Amino acid sequence: MNSFVRALRTPELRAKIFFTLGLIAIYRLGVFIPTPGFDYTNVMICSDQSMSGEGANALGMINMFSGGALLQLSVFSLGVMPYITASIIVQLLRVVIPRFEALHKEGASGTAKLTQYTRYLTIGLAVLQATTIITLVRSGQFFVGCSLDLVPDQSIPTLLLMVLTMTVGTVLIMFMGEMITERGIGNGMSLMIFTSIAASFPGAMGQVFELQGWMTFSLVILVALVVMIGVVFVEQSQRRIPVQYAKRMVGRRMYGGTSTYIPIKVNQAGVIPVIFASSILALPQMAASFGDPESGWVQWVNTHLVMGMSFSWIYAAVYVGLIVFFAFFYVSITFNAEEIADNMKKYGGFVPNVRAGKPTENYLRYVINRIQTPGAVYLAVISLIPLFALVYLGASQNFPLGGVSLLIVIGVGLDTVKQIDAKLQQHHYEGILR
Repeated sequence: MNSFVRALRTPELRAKIFFTLGLIAIYRLGVFIPTPGFDYTNVMICSDQSMSGEGANALGMINMFSGGALLQLSVFSLGVMPYITASIIVQLLRVVIPRFEALHKEGASGTAKLTQYTRYLTIGLAVLQATTIITLVRSGQFFVGCSLDLVPDQSIPTLLLMVLTMTVGTVLIMFMGEMITERGIGNGMSLMIFTSIAASFPGAMGQVFELQGWMTFSLVILVALVVMIGVVFVEQSQRRIPVQYAKRMVGRRMYGGTSTYIPIKVNQAGVIPVIFASSILALPQMAASFGDPESGWVQWVNTHLVMGMSFSWIYAAVYVGLIVFFAFFYVSITFNAEEIADNMKKYGGFVPNVRAGKPTENYLRYVINRIQTPGAVYLAVISLIPLFALVYLGASQNFPLGGVSLLIVIGVGLDTVKQIDAKLQQHHYEGILR
């Protein structure tokens, strides 16, 4: 609290904080502005029915990331998901396309080019997702069990206007996120996800209180505090690999002779494995929604691979397996042991008691795999909290105090506080001599 007060007393930081809060307020306002072409009254009726039943489970994560805008079919319905998906795709394509990897190594200019590709891909994905959502709404597949007319005018110009509006909403979110990153405090897209998830907490906790009473509500608060402490501890934990640099002469100046370390977090992959696993598990449910409800495979999918109002051990096992797999897969892509070892060798760096070159590369891979094993288990345990809440509390699949939501809220909060503290130190640094 003292740091926040000091930040508000610093003119530059105060301007950054108010700029960030202003754009976040605009983002939350857009969540409640309906897309032209939809019957907003019928949409709200179908949305309430869907949230109280099983209809929202297939779109639950996307709706959570959009702060509830998706089920309201607002101008910000798509939220940040197109940008997140585009960023992940561009990052993964570095392994497949040598040109992308070369741009990544070029520094600031290459990163700017990759950012431009991400923007173009975001627009393409936004058009595709907007078209898909409108098609599902028109066919009655979006709100399962709701037969109200949601699109009164289904002419081509109206449909094109709806797609354009939702796409422009995504572009505006992307623009505001980049503006927050550039001129505000923290990572803009992460803060928007943080805001969307945090906005769902009061309603979810209110639902637990109304349905379960004071005793269960108090137990949930207690468990939430314990889980949050554990998440903060793990997210802050890291293995530091010591690195020493030999002294070398460059011209008339002496360089090197210093010691540093390579920080490796326990949860090096972040929330990406959980997002990947949830997206993969959503595919069978979406396929089943287009099939015959009486067919055997549709009933099997709905029973074992869909988290409705019952617990499925098959779903839990597949979910955990996918999280562990994607945790190792994503870290193997983002943590390039060969590149780190080559850079260390190039600048005269070495790990104590480990030879430079290939032995250093093997050592780094050995360490990252050992560290990632408890990290993957940690992600799986945190992600299972909503599933057990479904059993013992009768909550929905999107129970906020667990899974990807809790990881994002705590991770973004810690990162933002660190950035504010770093900027405070820049403004109030007194030095050794006063």
